[in-house]
Amino acid sequence: MFETISYVIKYIFVLIIYLFIFGIMRLIYLDIKSMRSRNSSVKENKPYLKLLNQRERLNFRIEEVYTLDRNLSLGRTSDNDIALDDPFLSKKHAMFTVRESKVYLEDLNSRNGTFLNGSRLNKGADALLADGDKISMGNVEFLFIKAPGEV
Repeated sequence: MFETISYVIKYIFVLIIYLFIFGIMRLIYLDIKSMRSRNSSVKENKPYLKLLNQRERLNFRIEEVYTLDRNLSLGRTSDNDIALDDPFLSKKHAMFTVRESKVYLEDLNSRNGTFLNGSRLNKGADALLADGDKISMGNVEFLFIKAPGEV
């Protein structure tokens, strides 16, 4: 009788371990799948912004990658294309403009400013972005990545 109970408990324990391992593998698969969909901009050969901050340290929702395939506004309010609830961002903080397959960054008269490679942008003036440029505004810092394959 004792042997039968010990076999049953042993198999139940092994089954629980397998279910635990299956659950971990499923979570890893779903995480990799979501990363692929977020990073689709790299496959599409379009320039993009890559977040340099650790997402967990920011107290607002932010994506890892933002594709710059069209003109995009960035700011605190929801009517922006990239809306970040950062208290140090202005309502309309900055604008990314795409002209002739080049991306320009313009500060929209923000109070705390927009910084490109550590230098503050002049209000109203736009700056051509180059591969590897660091863009800082508010609590966030982005890295500009030119489209793969572009020279």
